[in-house]
Amino acid sequence: MHDIVIRGGTIIDGSGDDRYEGDVAIDGERIVAVGEVTARGRREIDAADCLVTPGWVDVHTHYDGQATWDPVLAPSSWHGVTTVVMGNCGVGFAPVRPGQQDFLIELMEGVEDIPGSALAEGIDWQWESFPEYLDALERFPRAIDVGTQVPHGAVRAYVMGERCNTQDDVPTADELRQMAELVREGVVAGALGFSSSRTLLHKDKHGVHVPGTFAGSDEMLALGLGMKGLRHGVFELVSDHLGTEDEWAWVKRFARETGLKVTLVATSAAAYEEGRLYRVADEARAEGMEIRPQMAGRPTGVLHGLTSSFNVFVGHPSYAMEVAPLPLAEKVARMRDPDLRARILSEQSAIPQTAMGRSMADLLWQVFPLGDAPDYEQPREGSVAGIAAARGEDPFAVMYDLLLGDEGRELFYQPLGGYSDYSLEYYRDIMQLPNILFGLSDGGAHCGVIADAGMPSYILSYWGRDRRRGERLPLEYLVRKLSRDTAEAYGMTDRGLLAAGAKADINVIDFDRLRLYRPEAVFDLPTGGRRLVQRVDGYRHTLTAGQVTFESGEHTGALPGRLVRGGRPA
Repeated sequence: MHDIVIRGGTIIDGSGDDRYEGDVAIDGERIVAVGEVTARGRREIDAADCLVTPGWVDVHTHYDGQATWDPVLAPSSWHGVTTVVMGNCGVGFAPVRPGQQDFLIELMEGVEDIPGSALAEGIDWQWESFPEYLDALERFPRAIDVGTQVPHGAVRAYVMGERCNTQDDVPTADELRQMAELVREGVVAGALGFSSSRTLLHKDKHGVHVPGTFAGSDEMLALGLGMKGLRHGVFELVSDHLGTEDEWAWVKRFARETGLKVTLVATSAAAYEEGRLYRVADEARAEGMEIRPQMAGRPTGVLHGLTSSFNVFVGHPSYAMEVAPLPLAEKVARMRDPDLRARILSEQSAIPQTAMGRSMADLLWQVFPLGDAPDYEQPREGSVAGIAAARGEDPFAVMYDLLLGDEGRELFYQPLGGYSDYSLEYYRDIMQLPNILFGLSDGGAHCGVIADAGMPSYILSYWGRDRRRGERLPLEYLVRKLSRDTAEAYGMTDRGLLAAGAKADINVIDFDRLRLYRPEAVFDLPTGGRRLVQRVDGYRHTLTAGQVTFESGEHTGALPGRLVRGGRPA
């Protein structure tokens, strides 16, 4: 007799091998048999006509604060994610000296668009050092597993104080030594690695660049080498400089000297010219270095709307003063006033053209209504400007009227890059490169304008079933990239695979019904803070550590999730 038997499903085991019909037996936290299981289970789960897959391992999230107060960690947990990695992009909440808490909150608020009031209310600061932060995470019960990384911003603030993000922010030799020791201390205690940001895009809530933005290559290498000699530790880097020889030189030196892994998020056009990012990473792979660019299953995109933080009218004075402060129903009622409509449409935006990178009129050729069944690969004529051209109307007037759709709940997707040819074929090509790491869902972050935590569900459903404007990708490949591949990248070798002895993190998916809904605004953060979330149908059961945590999208109350400490035996 087994604790649980998942019976008669189509098993896609995470290895990349072909699917097959079979059963999965679970005792305690582990899978004990896969294939034909004759023994009964104390609980039997009927998986007929369903896919049975490993739970997803999402390596790029920002639940650093939420993980200390929210046991469910939605929306990622709604989407079959059973392990999240946070502490990305060089921002996080440890180490922290007494009195620095607000500074770290303002960093996270500015970089990741998480309401500072919610973080201030929700976080109970029970730590100073990074090991103490890990201990606090370990004490808190939750539905899914979490792992984290040591963030450059917090390390710099701890050692350099108010100089950490000033123009004169070069550390002394002693400060550099202290920072490297903090990185090592955190990774030895169980951090999965170290993260940093060197992009001008990342600023705190006051518009000041985050600590480390202008750090020299010597500092980056020294902090990375703080992990030298350890058997685990990933260096996660977001950088504007991956089109330069200097950046690649120290990245490769780190990988060569430590034997540890690097994962990269390139934020400059130069890095992608002629495929440089992928070519250099592949050359390093051929030399035995594991340097893995991260990518999502579609371009990161801003959501325009009355329920999000942005639409093309937010800079119009009448909208900003008379509409923006109102609750949604009142916004819609007010905007239906023809006099106000005419006034808003006649006004110039206070947002500089340079802030958007293009004129507002040009922007509307890259803004697409999502509808209730979101489509993230629409043709040019599907854009707001394309709709207006077909009607022979002004695109701003069309945008105004479309904003009122579904009583103001309509949202519009604006890809931030990689969509100039109105096709995701480039993404399909890159997704198949051998060292690509699926990531960038940003679960828990960008609460006002982005809702990408459902990325695993999107990748599986769109690339594995729904795409009509080009070829799809095999489900076996997608499952492996969402589970075993991401787990192994961060040294979590006990999960991401349906095999005897593996951790029983499992999804039972009614694939025919797997469907993403249009994102919606909810006000469930501490202090009533708003965030955009995307719901999903089709996950019949999700198990973490052998316990059913979700049934048909509803949390069962089970809280088997734990802190994953790097370097510990599986």
